[in-house]
Amino acid sequence: MDNRHRHPNERGAATVDFALIGGLLTIIFIAIVQLTLVLHVRNTLIDAASSGARYGTLADRSPADAAARTSSLIADAINSAYAQDVSVSRVNRGGSAVLQVTVRAPIPVIGLIGPSGTMEISGHAALPS
Repeated sequence: MDNRHRHPNERGAATVDFALIGGLLTIIFIAIVQLTLVLHVRNTLIDAASSGARYGTLADRSPADAAARTSSLIADAINSAYAQDVSVSRVNRGGSAVLQVTVRAPIPVIGLIGPSGTMEISGHAALPS
């Protein structure tokens, strides 16, 4: 039996299938890349906040140095727009004095563009007694 004459109305269906599946796979790929970027930004902010907090607890450093160090790390790794809202405070955790560095930054929705102040990350380091 010859399959070419069996369904003549399906001519060109492979082209349509390719276009639909190709578009769907492209959207899925872009979504995965964007999710990876969000996780990278989040992990970078966590590392910068923690490093800044540890830097601020050194004997010859102050909380202002912690904020400056955190902002510098974020600006070097991602973008200076992500380092605009950095705050430092002294808090008590479990009876110990701790330096807390908090970063508020946008969640990247399209590339690195996103609504500002929607992601809040904190880093902590114990203050010397």
